[in-house]
Amino acid sequence: MPPEYYVRPSGRQQFVVEAQRPRAAVVLAGICLLSLGLPAAAQSSDAASIDWRPRAELPPEQQSRLPLYCRGGYVSPQAGEAVAVPGEGEPVNASALSARYEMETRLLLEGDVRLTQAGTALTGERAVYEQASGQVDITGPMTSRSPGMLLAGEQATYNVNSGFFSIDDASFLFHQSEMRGQASSISRPEEQVIRINQGYLTTCAPDRNDWSLVASDIRLNRAEGFGTAKHVRLQVKDVPVFYWPWASFPIDDRRKTGFLYPAFGTSNTGSGMYLSTPYYLNLAPHYDATLTPQYMHGRGLFSEVEGRYLSRFGESILQVGYIDEDEEYRKEFPGESGERWGLDFQSQASFGGGWSGYADYSAVSDNDYLSDLNQTLDISNATQLLRRGGVRYQDDWQMFEAYVAGYQVLTDRNSEPYSQLPEVIYGATVPAGIFELGLESQYTRFDRDNEGLTGLNRAVGQRTRAIPEVALPLRAIWGYTRPSVSLDQTWYNLEDYELGDPDFERTVPVAEWDSGIYLDRKTSLLGSEYNQSLEPRLYYVYSDAEEDQGHIPNFDAGLRSFRFDNLFQPNRFVGGDRVGDANQATVALTSRFNNMATGAETARFSLGQVFYYEDRDVTLNGRGGGTLSESSYAGEAVLRPLDTLDIRVSGLWDPRENVTEEGRSVLAYHSPDYRYLVSAGHTYSRGTNPDNRFEQMDIGGIVPVTDNISLIGRWVFDSQLDNTVGTLAGLEYNNCCWSFQLVQQRYQTDDEEVEHRVVFQVQLKGLGGSGGTGSTLSDAFYGYDQRERRRFGARP
Repeated sequence: MPPEYYVRPSGRQQFVVEAQRPRAAVVLAGICLLSLGLPAAAQSSDAASIDWRPRAELPPEQQSRLPLYCRGGYVSPQAGEAVAVPGEGEPVNASALSARYEMETRLLLEGDVRLTQAGTALTGERAVYEQASGQVDITGPMTSRSPGMLLAGEQATYNVNSGFFSIDDASFLFHQSEMRGQASSISRPEEQVIRINQGYLTTCAPDRNDWSLVASDIRLNRAEGFGTAKHVRLQVKDVPVFYWPWASFPIDDRRKTGFLYPAFGTSNTGSGMYLSTPYYLNLAPHYDATLTPQYMHGRGLFSEVEGRYLSRFGESILQVGYIDEDEEYRKEFPGESGERWGLDFQSQASFGGGWSGYADYSAVSDNDYLSDLNQTLDISNATQLLRRGGVRYQDDWQMFEAYVAGYQVLTDRNSEPYSQLPEVIYGATVPAGIFELGLESQYTRFDRDNEGLTGLNRAVGQRTRAIPEVALPLRAIWGYTRPSVSLDQTWYNLEDYELGDPDFERTVPVAEWDSGIYLDRKTSLLGSEYNQSLEPRLYYVYSDAEEDQGHIPNFDAGLRSFRFDNLFQPNRFVGGDRVGDANQATVALTSRFNNMATGAETARFSLGQVFYYEDRDVTLNGRGGGTLSESSYAGEAVLRPLDTLDIRVSGLWDPRENVTEEGRSVLAYHSPDYRYLVSAGHTYSRGTNPDNRFEQMDIGGIVPVTDNISLIGRWVFDSQLDNTVGTLAGLEYNNCCWSFQLVQQRYQTDDEEVEHRVVFQVQLKGLGGSGGTGSTLSDAFYGYDQRERRRFGARP
């Protein structure tokens, strides 16, 4: 059946061409398409140049998230509404300045030709449509547009029945990834596959190929999110720097099996110079693995493996490192084997109904493994490695947790902590009329290897603790009061106890009264309206604990640090083996400034002091007691004058000697686009004598000196040692399609050795990066991770 056509008054002719047989839906590049025609006079031979706009011509919203080192971006024109995936028999809409129909089977279109089918839009100067085969031959210059993709070339063949096409002397642009390129020909030989013959691709701006991948044959599979290429060259400024006979690479954010970019670096201690070549295995949608063989100078071949598993309950991660023959380690310890290994396993699960589970297990072959070999295992250079696993339950009024925990100690055996085999915790709070009933309870069995230990250090066994409480909470909009009484009851059932009866108990009655008032007013400061609050608080606690608790083993007790947050605790000790005697009142005052327009807290100031009515007699290792009638002042201040500036100050001041006992100050600033990162800090502790006094200061920042170049630096100075204990210096270069970082780090280890490291990283937009400065800079600068997410204009 011949097609219909209509003649517009303007002289342009429009046709609706129906195929003679049902056709499958034609969706170019495998995505939902958008109908659009462009005048042929506006077309360019390069697809990227058609949609490229200088920064000043971009929409304001796109300009706002474009980094300063990017001079422009791509705009995908949107004319008309998106067309859904078509059904069979979708027509081809055609228009041109002139048309001729031959033998009722051949349609010739000339002058500003526009063809659209199911949202695919093609433009050119001349088109010939063969109705029998469904083939359209277009000569140009011509374009083919669909959402997220633009193709351009000199001539093309398009089949309206299958959607397959071929373009000669072609160029292409993928808007989402900003990947562009050119080729002798581009074709769509099958659904969702684009084939590029004798071409290249890059993510750099048009006419600026800082880097490019050149290949004889490139296949882009948009359905699976990856591309493959044969005889690949990585070129920098048209100079070949690497060659691969075959390569696979991602073209979107989906995972793909293949080699990741190598990492390399050097240090004067530990691993020395190293080179690693990670290989990623996308085994299934819910689990994968990464193999990382690496060569370490002086040590040999070292390998690490990471496996991740995701279930409907949660995620599990297993990391293993192994070296069969560590040459450097055998030289340092002649009697030891060169075989070394490390392992870390973490798992989190949510079972529903308030139940969850967790596991964390770490182990290494020797005490020096972490400092010598560890590259990717998620274990810090700790002296104790935790092994812990358990379950939790929580609802609106109660919680339950049961776990087992142990440690691997990487120092002297006498410092080995107790294992909890197991520990069970239960807590609940329920209303009872005007009263509130509460319970905190804990059962723990403590165990460790006590061979060679004496006295209380030998003791192991069980501890059961319960703290029932009755409170009368009264609240109003202007304040609150909460008197309460509780009974801290502890039972011990010990083994290897040498100071008498191993079964004993401790009972401590505790009375508390916590109350506060909330006052506020409206005020203005620097042209802004604020709500200022004044919040006085009075807290009293009486604890009738026995002075002599020295017969109780110390399984997990410690002295609570004295700071503002801890002024309102009934017990100055943490853990369960010491309960402090107390007859004291805390007086504190807090004032907040909240912005009236946004509700954000702009500033908070707090100051408090404890008044003691009796001496404190209970101690732990000689600490925790006292005879003074009042404590030092504890205060803190938090200032957020800008959304990008955070200032925190806390400290202790002794009014009797007019000296600062402790102080901590931190300033962190980032510009709205995170290009500038600046931090400064100071930490001070007076200590009990000049030998244990501590004072350090540090300052650091990442500061742009041009739109493309930033300087990186951090300096840490120890006043007691009168020495620099850490420095970091580096350089960063960014443009819109690649970046480079070079960082030199120097720091003093716990054993007072000075370690030097040099690391660098190169990132090619769309292809990832090599090297490894990320973790180093992330640890050194607050806000660095957000900065990295914005590196190529992405949203945070």
